[in-house]
Amino acid sequence: MTAAEPVRPPRLRPGDRVAVVAPSGPLAPERLDRGLDVLRGWDLDPVAAPHARDTHPTLRYLAAADEERAHDLQQAWCDPAVKAVFAARGGYGAQRMVDLLDWDALRAAAPKPLVGFSDVTVLHEAFAVRAGVSTLHGPAVAGEVFLKDDATREHLRRTLFAPETVRALVSPTARPLVPGRARGVTLGGCLTMLATEVGTPRARRGAAGGLLMLEDIGEPPYRLDRALTQLLRAGWLDGVAGIVLGSWAGCGPYERVREVLRDRLGGLGVPVAEEFGFGHGDSALTLPLGVPAELDATAGTLTFERTATV
Repeated sequence: MTAAEPVRPPRLRPGDRVAVVAPSGPLAPERLDRGLDVLRGWDLDPVAAPHARDTHPTLRYLAAADEERAHDLQQAWCDPAVKAVFAARGGYGAQRMVDLLDWDALRAAAPKPLVGFSDVTVLHEAFAVRAGVSTLHGPAVAGEVFLKDDATREHLRRTLFAPETVRALVSPTARPLVPGRARGVTLGGCLTMLATEVGTPRARRGAAGGLLMLEDIGEPPYRLDRALTQLLRAGWLDGVAGIVLGSWAGCGPYERVREVLRDRLGGLGVPVAEEFGFGHGDSALTLPLGVPAELDATAGTLTFERTATV
């Protein structure tokens, strides 16, 4: 199922039960416990999925077996008592389990916020394309930034509970890589994951008409070049309305990264805002995906025409 504008899920309310799943890499148990405590402090009733604390018996970079991770996500999404699903962390593994999900059942269930980033980009794309649901590119609840940064937590909380207060985002660090204004439905996430999705069954065919969010971590400039070149050669960036760039933690000196971004994206002829303050940085905004918005790359603003949750 593909929709130009995915369905937005209901906002959270005090007392709601929410689930924390581990669709990708294994967790540090103490970080998961701290993340659950933060959610309790928001007057939520968080539950960890049955396999959230597991590690794959042989592939230690996975949180559990593919079928177990898929089962946890499926059960959380389809449980009517659960009002939101949070990813505990990224890492790697969502690609291995996304096709094990029962998408007929997921489409039939009531929509709810899905929160995560990094490797969870695979799930953001799948829920947009296969289920027609808007999701949230936001911090992982067992991640270091979520646990240590008040601003990161508060922006996510307001997006979930009071989305009307965060419809207009002004990034103090943003600046125009290519000036101008653009409007489109937001999509995107981790550059590497978007590039590796190209050509897979039921993947999005391209970013035409959209406002594309891009960020990554730990990829040196030549690998960022490779991923962007893959998207360009595949025609995936044809017709994109505008681009919003986040953090590039561990990708080398930013001026080197910027040279690649300018070289690969500057020729598209669309507005591009850089250093917008989302992704793997020390402080991270939550960005709704699947919501129409207007980018002013010159002013460093992103204004959503609808709230992230209803």
